[in-house]
Amino acid sequence: MNLNLSGSLNVFRLLAKPSLCLPHATVATFDDLPIPLNKAFSKNVKQPDIRAVVLDKDDCFAIPDHNEVHEPYKKHRFEALRAAYPGRRLLIVSNTAGATSYDVTGRLASEVEKSTGVSVLSHAVKKPGCGEEIMSYFRQHPETGVTSPHQIAIVGDRLATDMMLANMMGSWGIWVKDGVVPLHQKSIFSKIERKLGPYLLSRGYSAPDPSSPFE
Repeated sequence: MNLNLSGSLNVFRLLAKPSLCLPHATVATFDDLPIPLNKAFSKNVKQPDIRAVVLDKDDCFAIPDHNEVHEPYKKHRFEALRAAYPGRRLLIVSNTAGATSYDVTGRLASEVEKSTGVSVLSHAVKKPGCGEEIMSYFRQHPETGVTSPHQIAIVGDRLATDMMLANMMGSWGIWVKDGVVPLHQKSIFSKIERKLGPYLLSRGYSAPDPSSPFE
């Protein structure tokens, strides 16, 4: 098993502030993403200026351990997202492909890039702790127009990695609640999160305002 040290350490932050794992918007599957993503936040008083999108891979737009877009999402939703956020404005950040502790040779990242046409971030720290590496990427590519984390939307299926990453960065988070694989095939952590999110919301918690990184 490949340990996610970042996730383990950030559990203590989550215990202190449970709202860090909550999304700003929720969709059932990747195919339900509104494009442009600003539409996902129509209920928010504060409307975001989304200039770039960070995508999770496994159980978000791809079957876990597969390096290509899940076929039902490929021709319509994924390509529409690429068109809306062209070039470097769309970035894949995975805890498998591109995570140097897991994808040591970078082979998985190369395969994902080849099959999707989207850049995969090479990062030393796994989600949710790689926010600075993501911002460093966008600083290196000023053509994206990203100057602040609140101009980024994070899309993923995990509350404790993807949504916590978004909130720690000061970005917008969109939770893909049902993902690709059926519920009985999901990890125990994913099953817990499907109950945890609604529970926290029912207790009055809400995702932090995407204005500045969590301190």
